[in-house]
Amino acid sequence: MNKLKAWVSAARLRTLPLSISGILVGAALANYRGFADNVILTLSLLTTIAFQITSNFANDYGDGVKGTDAEDRVGPKRALQSGILSRKELKSGIVVSIIISLLLTLLLIYQAFGVKNLLYPILFLVLGGLSVWAAIRYTMGDSPYGYRGLGDVFVFMFFGLLGVLGSLFLYTKNINYIEILPAIAIGFLCVGVLNLNNLRDIESDRNHNKNTLVVKMGFVNGKKYHFALLVLSFIAMLFFHFIVFKSYARLFYFIAYLPIGFHLRKVYQTKLPVKLDTELKKLALSTFLLSLLFYIAVNYFS
Repeated sequence: MNKLKAWVSAARLRTLPLSISGILVGAALANYRGFADNVILTLSLLTTIAFQITSNFANDYGDGVKGTDAEDRVGPKRALQSGILSRKELKSGIVVSIIISLLLTLLLIYQAFGVKNLLYPILFLVLGGLSVWAAIRYTMGDSPYGYRGLGDVFVFMFFGLLGVLGSLFLYTKNINYIEILPAIAIGFLCVGVLNLNNLRDIESDRNHNKNTLVVKMGFVNGKKYHFALLVLSFIAMLFFHFIVFKSYARLFYFIAYLPIGFHLRKVYQTKLPVKLDTELKKLALSTFLLSLLFYIAVNYFS
């Protein structure tokens, strides 16, 4: 693996569709209320991708330094683990990625709010700072929250609530309480992807004192938790649909839950954690499919 491939590997491109799912749903909700801005949409997508790459670089660095990405780990080799990128190089990549993320955040805030009312810009600057902190502290530092079983909470908050409701607010400057339901739905699916990753890595995580929720609750209970996350996501989205849309024409976006159903069957039948690796991509892409179909349903069907 050469340097370029190592950087691409550290960026973990397969995680990017999942990261923009909340942005698409938030934009769709705004469009449904009559708000549209292609510049905000584009900047939101770019900002989210930049934050996700920052997080991926930081995770590669943190797990590599702590030895969690060792030979007993399941899944693709990591850039630092493989030795292609040094600690110094990966640290520099993290700094550059943070700078790009913050610059994009500033452009997005300016496009959405301008400079007349400083309250909202300051609020979103704080959220941007918290996003950087969350990206770095997941695995980096003396007491990363990902090693204390708190990763699920932060993924739900940043990928679900902030991703959907935050992007919605950029357009509308307000939020209706019912709009929390699709945010919850996307949040649970994103937590499901993290939980699946932790189910796959349970043995290596346990061996390296990475105390994820799955390590704490065990493999069997971790699968039950996984089932609950995805079913609750479906219920939240279903309630939202019939409360807000009251239409059968838009129901087709629930097609995305069909592969999720097959995925749950596979997880239920799987006894060995290593066998779950191929399911990660399926669940992440199904989540992205749901958000994309939701966006299409809102904008092109009535």
